[in-house]
Amino acid sequence: MLKTLLLFVITALAEIVGCYLPYLWLRKGGSAWLLLPAALSLTAFAWLLTLHPTASGRVYAAYGGVYITVAIFWLWWVDSIRPSRWDLLGAALCLAGMAVIMFSPRAG
Repeated sequence: MLKTLLLFVITALAEIVGCYLPYLWLRKGGSAWLLLPAALSLTAFAWLLTLHPTASGRVYAAYGGVYITVAIFWLWWVDSIRPSRWDLLGAALCLAGMAVIMFSPRAG
């Protein structure tokens, strides 16, 4: 279970970094060279999603809950905006949904 969650967190960070770097280039006047690590990060994101041993649709659905949670913490750590209790409650609900999807018993 911990391995799955850690893999999801690393995957979410790869996706967020892959999207944040072009944002820095387009909106904050950063160098176009930021697009190279952004592309590498998004490539890593796609590859990381393939490492789960369950059906892809289930992985994508469950990953969304972790992505939301990591994005809320990104808001705090990178954007320096403290999440509200509602942000944190929403993230907790998303993690609960991820746990139900990924870790519930399955037949056969």
